[in-house]
Amino acid sequence: MIATSVSLPIMQPADHQPGPPQGRWTYATYAALPNDGQRYEVIDGVLYMAPAPMIPHQRIVGRIYRLLATTVENTQIGEAFVSPIDVELSPNVVVQPDVLVVLSANVGIITPTRIIGAPDLVVEVSSPGTAGYDRRQKQDAYARGGVAEYWIADPLARTIEVLVLAAGSYRSQGVFQGATTLPSLVLAQLPVTVEQFFA
Repeated sequence: MIATSVSLPIMQPADHQPGPPQGRWTYATYAALPNDGQRYEVIDGVLYMAPAPMIPHQRIVGRIYRLLATTVENTQIGEAFVSPIDVELSPNVVVQPDVLVVLSANVGIITPTRIIGAPDLVVEVSSPGTAGYDRRQKQDAYARGGVAEYWIADPLARTIEVLVLAAGSYRSQGVFQGATTLPSLVLAQLPVTVEQFFA
């Protein structure tokens, strides 16, 4: 049998979209995009188009959301959301985290159309097509936007890295797997092990 290579779609600038020049996209121009079934984000005024998520990715996103939403709702400390939901970190930065949590103290950032400001926690489930983007453009945008905690879930390794904002940049608290619980500052004493997110 001859091995064949497969080209996976990646997160890339959406240069084909009519609108302002790259580098000048804002929430207003992003919100005016026609609904073409694609998922877009804006970072530093550059419009990006995300590849369609695969089924395993969506299963893990769903699990993470359900477990976090249950914890947040049972303890009445805030609200959890799952993508697609727009988060406007600044006029020229609009992202759609896979999962996010807004604590009760910050519910004023939740509006009927989007979240305006930094969620307390964002979670991205990386895929081969988004891993570099999640670790560079998106991580930098989350840090500049003031997102206190950022988790990067790796479905293949079944791990979650916890990044905590300190002095304007993220510091890794470690990469966790198996029966370990996450050392979350936002969701202290989270009663969920890492393996439950991937079960």
